Amino acid sequence: MKKIKVAIAAVVMSLCMSVSALAATDIGLNLDWKYAENSKINTGRARLYTSEAADKKNITIAVDAGHGTAGGEDVKILCHPDGSARADGSTICEAVPRDMTFQDKVTEADASLMVAESFKNKLLSEGYDVLMIRDGEDVQLDDVARAVLSNNKADCHISIHFNDSSSGVGAYYVSAPDKLKKLEPVSKYWNKSKKLGDSLISGLEANGVKISSGSSVEEDVVQTAYSSVISAYVKLGDKTADHSKEACDKYAEGLVLGVNKYYGFA
Repeated sequence: MKKIKVAIAAVVMSLCMSVSALAATDIGLNLDWKYAENSKINTGRARLYTSEAADKKNITIAVDAGHGTAGGEDVKILCHPDGSARADGSTICEAVPRDMTFQDKVTEADASLMVAESFKNKLLSEGYDVLMIRDGEDVQLDDVARAVLSNNKADCHISIHFNDSSSGVGAYYVSAPDKLKKLEPVSKYWNKSKKLGDSLISGLEANGVKISSGSSVEEDVVQTAYSSVISAYVKLGDKTADHSKEACDKYAEGLVLGVNKYYGFA
């Protein structure tokens, strides 16, 4: 009987630890934060999860499942904090660009969220705290709000996407073009962001994920333009990519390997 009670107590303790590890705090956008005034969709709330792992890293990773903001493509925001133009001359961007749809009709937003949820759980078990920017099917936070929340509540910002081509392109990260590198706050962070992007691709490759030739593509994205923390905008493949639960777990495992490599825990 004593052994049974001890076993039950152990199970209860384990369950309590799991619940504790998933305890979360909702965090909204503070409009007094730098750049927050450029946000147009900001009624949603991110969720901050605190790890209960024995090996606490004391590092918070913002995990951003791309898209998933209803109506975001119909709202316009400044591409750059200072209102300057991109290389193509545009100054206005979609607040949250429309996502693509895979060949089996699964949306990019849903697949990105599946990866993000797996990534969150694996990071928590590794001892990282996690700021989940989108913790469900929809969150009313535009790309400026997502970046600003990460700037103020996380040590780095990792955004998860897929490419809208059907050519079989592998995983890569978006790097800052030269014009963007000269602007604030990008000029202070692009080198470290490049290192994070390289580390994430290295982790994905080590976990058997197909990598695009070159492993990075220069693109002027809102996340990079507004990030005052290290950030990486990762695309895990395109419309032809496997996005099953098993594949999404595989992507997540690779991303964790990359985070550990970047922070020196590999």
